[in-house]
Amino acid sequence: MPARRRRWILLAGLVIVGAVIAASVAWRPLVASAPPVRPVQSAGERISVDGRDGVIPPGRTVSVFDDKKAAVRNLDPDLLDALRQAARDAEADGVGIGVSSGWRSPAYQRRLLREAVRRYGSAKEAARWVATPGTSEHVKGEAVDVGPADAASWLSRHGTAYGLCQIYGNEPWHYELRPDAVHDGCPPMYADPTEDPRMRP
Repeated sequence: MPARRRRWILLAGLVIVGAVIAASVAWRPLVASAPPVRPVQSAGERISVDGRDGVIPPGRTVSVFDDKKAAVRNLDPDLLDALRQAARDAEADGVGIGVSSGWRSPAYQRRLLREAVRRYGSAKEAARWVATPGTSEHVKGEAVDVGPADAASWLSRHGTAYGLCQIYGNEPWHYELRPDAVHDGCPPMYADPTEDPRMRP
């Protein structure tokens, strides 16, 4: 092949490569400036949830006496009174009872349910662990999850005296107030929330 023809082919190839590079550089700002995809939300609902919704960071607990935390402040007053009395007595035994989850806003409950469906692979399996906003006792302020593990263990032995009962066999941290339990004992536990008639829409 003559040298002149080789130069023309090489030059044409360089022009094509240059055009491709220029087109890709010109395209990047268009992609970067596309509007972000936003989660679907109900009117008036915040996209993110925080302490105002009852969020307590995973692995942490807050004091049952901390009225600054919405998760504690918005609990049913009778449940909170019983929990505080139990906490005082548990402290005398060297056990600290904290709240790992208390009252939750509907938005927070929805988020927990979405996360559970992703984690467990289906809405049916997620229902064994997380209720809908419309059925959750946490949203009503009538349920509390306690921690750490020794606190749940202490309540499993002594909670009846305060009317605090474990409701679900698969959730040793979840307690609700059953005032009659003081005299009659706690009712039998459900294996998990799917057996609880209150969880059915």
